[in-house]
Amino acid sequence: MFEKRKSVYRYDYAVELMENQEDVIKVLLNKNIIIQNGSTLELNDQFLHFFEDILEINEEINLSYINEHIQQIKEYATYYLQSNSDSERFKYLRSVKSVLHKIGRSTLRNIIDLNRNIDNTFKTESNYKIKLTKLENFKQKLEAIQSLIEQTESLLKEDELTFFKLATDESLKEIRTQLVMDLTESRQNLIETRQQIIEYINQIKYQSKFIEKLKQLKYLRDQFEIKHKTSIQPVLSENNALVFETKPSYRLKLSLENLQKDEYYDLIKKVRKRYKSAINPVKNSVEKLSQEDLQNQIEQEQFIDLYKVRNDFKRSGQELFTFLLNYDFVRKVEFEELTTIYCQIISTFENELELSGNYLKYNNIEYAEAYPK
Repeated sequence: MFEKRKSVYRYDYAVELMENQEDVIKVLLNKNIIIQNGSTLELNDQFLHFFEDILEINEEINLSYINEHIQQIKEYATYYLQSNSDSERFKYLRSVKSVLHKIGRSTLRNIIDLNRNIDNTFKTESNYKIKLTKLENFKQKLEAIQSLIEQTESLLKEDELTFFKLATDESLKEIRTQLVMDLTESRQNLIETRQQIIEYINQIKYQSKFIEKLKQLKYLRDQFEIKHKTSIQPVLSENNALVFETKPSYRLKLSLENLQKDEYYDLIKKVRKRYKSAINPVKNSVEKLSQEDLQNQIEQEQFIDLYKVRNDFKRSGQELFTFLLNYDFVRKVEFEELTTIYCQIISTFENELELSGNYLKYNNIEYAEAYPK
């Protein structure tokens, strides 16, 4: 029922929801939790406001709470100063701290509700007069919140009320400091909210004036009097706005990759039918594969296993380059490829080789002597 609080909640729907157990609905009616109006049901206002406050979705901005809290602080402070026993002073002190907590929460909550209502009104209200009236009322509520913040700040000043001087309670000082911070934050938020309201009101006034003028022009056009009772022709002739220009069209060049796709080919055929082009696009089909193409073909390649060469080299105990010159590879190896194998073994198995520091030459190539460790 709370989710459907803004719409009609029928009694039949409640019975169906409770699986035809009308006794439960009667119990809720007897306890005044829900109220029946003919064939519809409503949630009790007390429970409705309770859920809205807990879920922080209340659309009504209640400023009386803050004003009542200010009066309560003054009363409790007076009782505290007039008390003769510590127990009574502690009771009133606790009441003051509780009210100070409520003022901070209520102020911030009202500002949040105000901002949400302002946005919802501007974006959802279709009637311009109602929208403008609501925003003007929100502006008055904003001024009222600003006034209550100033009253609360003046109440917290020590030179105006001796209560905060005499009540030497550490938690009270912390609560008071936190409230001052909350009020400062609220005042800063109100600055932005006021600017938003003014901007919305100006937009609505401008739009309403524009619509009224547009309605008058439409009426004159329908009566075929717009040329004689207005200066629309000279105004339009002097106006060079882009909106009166013809819309330019640009050729879109598709990439070859996109043109090769089937979906783009279908689009080209649709465009051709629309413009009745004489060009007949022909889609080249790929030749059929022969039986030879479908046969599995195996390609063999002999490669040199460096790990096998490394193992044979370690067992030989020879110098690496000399070993490679005399090594029987699986296939014929040219001299350039032999030098490449030498470099690959040096770089890959560096930790397994020992370089002597001597350099030799072979076919005008200088190389370092390398032995297995």
